Amino acid sequence: MIRKLMLLLGALVAGQSWLAKAAWAGGKKASELVVVADTRVLKSGVMIYFADLYNTNILLFAIWAVVLTAGLGCFLGFFMDKIMGMTGLDLTSRKIVEH
Repeated sequence: MIRKLMLLLGALVAGQSWLAKAAWAGGKKASELVVVADTRVLKSGVMIYFADLYNTNILLFAIWAVVLTAGLGCFLGFFMDKIMGMTGLDLTSRKIVEH
């Protein structure tokens, strides 16, 4: 009985999947989608630079993103270390305390 129910459930899922794929395949072929940054509303020079860079040279944009992310992460790490040092928490030496 359980085997028949599992077989029926599998057939229903497969049928539903086939129907969904058939419905998506019914339209005409789609054209290529081009993703660009809209620079018409930007006022800041830095924002315009990065939007134009995204539109023209995606590799250089990706390099900038990696470098800036790493730089900001280092800055936040050092900044938070200084704040923790001012509060009295010493994060420079690590002593593991066993319970």
